[in-house]
Amino acid sequence: MTTTLHRTANRALDPGLPVRLSLTPKTTLTGRLDGAWWPRSRDLAAELPALVDALEGRWGRITRVLVNPSHWPVVPHKVAVIGHVLHSGWFTEQDPDKIILLSYTTGRCDLLVIPPETDPASAARLMTAAALPGSVLTAGALMSGEAATGRRMREARSSESAWESEGGAGPAPQPQPQPQPQPRPTAHPAVGARMIPLPGHTGR
Repeated sequence: MTTTLHRTANRALDPGLPVRLSLTPKTTLTGRLDGAWWPRSRDLAAELPALVDALEGRWGRITRVLVNPSHWPVVPHKVAVIGHVLHSGWFTEQDPDKIILLSYTTGRCDLLVIPPETDPASAARLMTAAALPGSVLTAGALMSGEAATGRRMREARSSESAWESEGGAGPAPQPQPQPQPQPRPTAHPAVGARMIPLPGHTGR
């Protein structure tokens, strides 16, 4: 079987690109994730060196990484990073939207992996949500929530476009004033059932 790597950018061709990474601030609150990572491709061997280099200042020397192979076409056993070799492995039971990095000094770092093809607005929301201290949301829950948000936004845009195409963007028609009924003259009460001539009055 032939494996194809879907690349949105090749780091080997442009190594100066910054790592797109968001980490939770240091706090006593512990959550399910330590932040989010937005790689530029599905090439794990090309993406890991820059990620590890960015993390080692906070987490110490990272020696092992664990992923779910469903999102990574090739999972190499070893990856050369700055100053040492990183061992990588995979587990199908692991959340496919998460990467685990292990360090001798600090323990482990769990990051949400944002798909490379994600649009910038969605990626920004995910990176913010994954870096909230004390959050109990898993990587899979964050991705599901963002997918639902994206659907609602697309539906809203679709409804707005349909409304504008039907002329809804123009000014609403103003109701025409209705003619007011003229007041009827007040009827005087009748004096009696028959006319009574007044004294000294003669008819003509």
